[in-house]
Amino acid sequence: MGKATLFQSARLLLGLNCLEPGVEQLVHTHKGQDKFYHVLEGRGEFTVGDEVREAGVGHTVWAPSEVLHGVRNRGEERLVVLVGISPSP
Repeated sequence: MGKATLFQSARLLLGLNCLEPGVEQLVHTHKGQDKFYHVLEGRGEFTVGDEVREAGVGHTVWAPSEVLHGVRNRGEERLVVLVGISPSP
């Protein structure tokens, strides 16, 4: 998985995450930090809490603070997501 930070301040981090087919970001949490994924390319399988859903280009997935979340690319093309975390880690 490739990651690139686009912007970071004391209150916000924006970045790009690129997942090749078959790659996943393991389920994890952020204490005191909300997170969103906005799909720019491809489709992904997103886990938020007990829910697992697929999202494609233009969809945004929200993961509130301290809720388990992760993403998996089950498709055949690269998955690119804009990620925002607030406050910044």
